[in-house]
Amino acid sequence: MDSTLGRRRALLRLDLPTEGVARDTGAMSYWLMKSEPEVFSLDHLKASPKGTTMWDGIRNYQARNMMRDDMKKGDQVFFYHSNCKVPGIYGVAEIASMHSYTDPTQFDPTDGHYDPASKPTDPRWLLVDLKYKRHLERGITLAELREHGGELGDFALTRRGNRLSIMPVSEQQWAYILGLENT
Repeated sequence: MDSTLGRRRALLRLDLPTEGVARDTGAMSYWLMKSEPEVFSLDHLKASPKGTTMWDGIRNYQARNMMRDDMKKGDQVFFYHSNCKVPGIYGVAEIASMHSYTDPTQFDPTDGHYDPASKPTDPRWLLVDLKYKRHLERGITLAELREHGGELGDFALTRRGNRLSIMPVSEQQWAYILGLENT
């Protein structure tokens, strides 16, 4: 983990395009971002310098477009542990960068997210910075979220076949899920 993070920080010093797309700075948006805890957990985020890290490695165009077009600094994020024994929401983070910017891992042949088709002059993949806010009082499991499907309505996470690592959460869903924390 440490050598990978060091390599990523070194890549940030490359002269890569970092301009983002201007977005509406109006109302806050809410998101759910998935990570496999064996790769990068909520505890890893908390332990990152200043509790902040690049959310790199996104290699899905729909997720990339949400980061590029819709995410803005201050947006709130549910941190979801996926592909583990008990998947669920375990914490809250927030978008810490003003806009999305070039994901340097796409240019590193030693990184698992390397994309030989992406060029520094025309980068394909973007990222945002994510900042730790807090752990939930208790994890809210996927099974529990499914039990509350009626109250959550069309919640992307529980929609059949949805495998996106980033998904929008409505303000009502956000409030309802946070209300489950202390039940």
